[in-house]
Amino acid sequence: MRAAFEVGWADPGKLYPVARQSRQLLDASLEVLAEALGAHRDELHLTAGGTEAAHLAIDGVQHTGAVVHSAVEHSAVIKAANGRAHVVPVDLYGRVDADAFATAVRTTDPAVAALQSANHEVGTTQPVAEVAAACREAGVPLYVDAAQSVGRQAVPGGWSLLSASARKWGGPAGVGVLVVRKGTRWADPRPMAPPVNVPLVVGAAAAVRAVVAEAEAESRRLGALVDRVRAGLVAAVTDIEVVGDPVDRLPHIVTFSCLYVDGEALLHGLAREGFAVSSGSACTADTLRPSHVLAAMGVLTHGNVRVSLHRETTDDEVDRFLAVVPRVVDRLRAEAGVVGL
Repeated sequence: MRAAFEVGWADPGKLYPVARQSRQLLDASLEVLAEALGAHRDELHLTAGGTEAAHLAIDGVQHTGAVVHSAVEHSAVIKAANGRAHVVPVDLYGRVDADAFATAVRTTDPAVAALQSANHEVGTTQPVAEVAAACREAGVPLYVDAAQSVGRQAVPGGWSLLSASARKWGGPAGVGVLVVRKGTRWADPRPMAPPVNVPLVVGAAAAVRAVVAEAEAESRRLGALVDRVRAGLVAAVTDIEVVGDPVDRLPHIVTFSCLYVDGEALLHGLAREGFAVSSGSACTADTLRPSHVLAAMGVLTHGNVRVSLHRETTDDEVDRFLAVVPRVVDRLRAEAGVVGL
């Protein structure tokens, strides 16, 4: 990283000596990213983050047909598909039915199909392999939003386009990656590619290399902690719903909703106790609208909290969280006058 800041300021497209060193750092980092994503380096397109990558994936497909996507996709996909979306519903866990998705792909003449590898709000994994097979048979490109799963689970196969975000795997904010398989009818809709921030790309590569190396062990550790959180909340808090698939899920996300509690008040109450949690998607949390993911699942949307565990989360922190949440919920319900309903 020191070398990245010492020479990474130089334009890697130039030929003077420091620029060539910057280019070497960039090339090495792109090779690391490509390997982590199961791609070739020349299939990578750098973006400002996962949201931009999702927009580019949809906007760049050279076809004017429909966009088939699940009801729980990231808001960037939903916005990019606006006006031409064919939405496939999900079940109570937030998982799309692969057969229903395949039917939509066969019958709507879509430009592209979009399915996340795992949901960003509730952690439920999606049947990417089955959907990929259906898309391949129909000749429809499949875009997979893998932002939440890269570095935590194996990268799925069978896709034509895939996106990821460095900050989701512990890298720096400001680096996203869109991978476009050779032969996919896609063109970059940006008037010109933005300048590359070499130090950020080097940091993203260093982070993904470290995360991938310890992914299996860390997933087991975090998965066990999430199991404790899920079970502990249900045991300690009345009128609570822990959502998402309890088994086929990301190892680090747990989401719950509390009846008779305002979600924003619950977030602030937990923040005062030292816990940084969110409500719904980070890209829509500031709108104060109910989560479209939870609404599509048909589960409780009131008093929603999403907790993401990370490599520095300890057993003691989980114990304290499980002690704090019931106390904060009880206080908020008492203040609202809904105790004992």
